[in-house]
Amino acid sequence: MRKLAPVVVLITVFLLIGISGCTKTIEEGRDAYKKGDYKTAYRIFKPLAERGDVGAQVSLGEMYNRGQGVPRDEAGALKWYRMAADQGHAAAQNTLGIIYTFGKGVPRDYILAYMWYDIAASNYSEAKDREGAVRNRDAIGSTMTPAQVEQAQKMAREWKPKKEK
Repeated sequence: MRKLAPVVVLITVFLLIGISGCTKTIEEGRDAYKKGDYKTAYRIFKPLAERGDVGAQVSLGEMYNRGQGVPRDEAGALKWYRMAADQGHAAAQNTLGIIYTFGKGVPRDYILAYMWYDIAASNYSEAKDREGAVRNRDAIGSTMTPAQVEQAQKMAREWKPKKEK
């Protein structure tokens, strides 16, 4: 057992050095994305997003939504937007409202659309963005029954952000 201890220490050090040496930052991913190097951006964003980086999750949602560096995949986009929205990212929440409004990769659902717009409106820090979410919410609400609006409002009130690991 004593002979294994140095081996375990060396493996641990090697893994730590390897992990930190390969870690890319969200800024490097954004730089690659801005240059149109979507394959590199994807390789950077994916592990960050899997570790709970909300910016990387939104970026992957956009990439899947637009087919940039990956095949266009509405379900893939929804997955990453939802992960970011669940952490309280207002733009991702507003995007989920849009997805449910138009049924992009999901059945059209005005109640969920209203709920996500309402949540986004409460989470945006900029007035301009908040006003956009409110306009989206009110526009979809005008097509709903009062009972549907009430249900969506209740769902929005009960929604809580999830903590990423």
